[in-house]
Amino acid sequence: MGAVTVASDGAAGDSRRDGIERGLAVNMRATMQVATLTPRAQGALRLVARAARGGSVIDTLRTSGSLKALFPRAPGAALQAVFLNTAGGLTGGDRMEVDVAAEAGAHLVVASQAAERAYRAQPGSHAEVTVALRVAAGARIDWLPQETILFEGAALRRRLRVDLAPGGRVLLCEPVIFGRAAMGEVLHAAALRDRWEVWQGGRLIWADALRLEGDIAAHLARAGCGGGAGAMAGLAYGGPDAAALLAPLRALLPPTCGVSLLPDGLLVLRLLMRDGFTLRRALIPVIERLTGAPLPKVWRL
Repeated sequence: MGAVTVASDGAAGDSRRDGIERGLAVNMRATMQVATLTPRAQGALRLVARAARGGSVIDTLRTSGSLKALFPRAPGAALQAVFLNTAGGLTGGDRMEVDVAAEAGAHLVVASQAAERAYRAQPGSHAEVTVALRVAAGARIDWLPQETILFEGAALRRRLRVDLAPGGRVLLCEPVIFGRAAMGEVLHAAALRDRWEVWQGGRLIWADALRLEGDIAAHLARAGCGGGAGAMAGLAYGGPDAAALLAPLRALLPPTCGVSLLPDGLLVLRLLMRDGFTLRRALIPVIERLTGAPLPKVWRL
């Protein structure tokens, strides 16, 4: 009887262990699947500026996750905000949301603390950045993040929407570097999707969509695409004085760059340069001409 009992307990124990191991394997696979689907980093920033005391001040500020904001002291009437991503870069699954508004009479300058980096993403995943800017009549927002550097394997999707009231002003600038030339980096497998929209009075007045996927270096080498460029910047400026700025900007731009004046008082610029250094050298005078002021100090550190 004892031997039979022992044999029976042993078989039951083996069966239980097998069941536990199978359960652990299933749980591990499920955990890995959830980890793959869960965003690696999330961040949100909401900022509203209003006019006060002869300048601009913070009316609303809310941050969460890996997006933070600093407010350095700067000369002039504009409120300067510097945002940073404490996650240290972007990769597949990351989600960042920025919502910025300037109320009537306010002037807000928004810059990033440093260049953003888009790193390799897992197959089927991408980083996503959404920016919403709202500019009231008589207000102004200068959106001036520093360069986004794409690394091999990066997958980045960005969307920028501006709601611009008549009589408001907005400056948009987004520089992109396709691999660091000084490090010998060449992008043969990466993806960038970038969409801009400018709305006025509930009407879409301009939209621009960019999609580069796969061998980006080969795409940019084509004469009709990038002409061998390794860096680019898109800019747009909307305001009552846009037409008066067209000729001065054309005088500043190198041959591989262009500017057009669209209806509804909107200037659109595209800069294509060999690398990040030559892009910044061409870009800084253009931004300073459009703002009438030096760039935020973070651009020069």
